[in-house]
Parts: sequence; C-alpha cells; structure tokens
Amino acid sequence: MSSNNNSTLKTGDWIKGKLHDGELLIGYIESQDFSEGVVKVTVVKSDDNEVIGKTIPILRKRVKRLPVSKVTNKEQVLFLIDLALSTGDEDWFMELSAKLNSMKQLVNGVY
Repeated sequence: MSSNNNSTLKTGDWIKGKLHDGELLIGYIESQDFSEGVVKVTVVKSDDNEVIGKTIPILRKRVKRLPVSKVTNKEQVLFLIDLALSTGDEDWFMELSAKLNSMKQLVNGVY
C-alpha cells in the first residue's frame, strides 16, 4: 500500500481503510499529522460499530483515498444528500440539493 496516492491526501477526502484489528471503514479526513504519519478520520461506516460517528486516528499507510464519483441519477443524489446531512456538511448538502432541483426542472421541462 505504499503507492496509493496517500501523498495527495487532503482534509475532507473520503477514504477507505483498515483498523488495527483489520476491520474495514469508510470515512473522511478531518485533519492530518504529517510528522506522525497519522490522519484523523470521521468514520461513517465500519465493521466495528463502536467507531461509527467518531473521529479516530489512523496511520496514513492504512488508508486509501476513494475516487471522486460522478453522480448520474436521482437515487445517487438522494443518497448523497442523506450522507451530507448525517455528516453535517452544509455546503455539500446545498450543492447536492441544487443538483437535485436542476434534475427535477429538466424532467418537468420534458413533460
């Protein structure tokens, strides 16, 4: 896992990783400590239910940045809106809501 784009990790990036006992997690980077080689991740999903919703430190070498997805349908936008709400990301919520509204206007214009 040495060359997995970790040199380009930034605060706010979505990552997947493994805890020390091997449990998988998905979350986003809250902060980084370059001198210690650690990222602090807010966990959104995990095999370990006790860490969900918490911000925990993880070694950079144990995480991999998730690719940026291109949202293409209403169901994906609705899922991401729920995720934005659960993570408290107001800017992302507003961006996704605008995208959903433009999709609705496009559909209404067709009929």
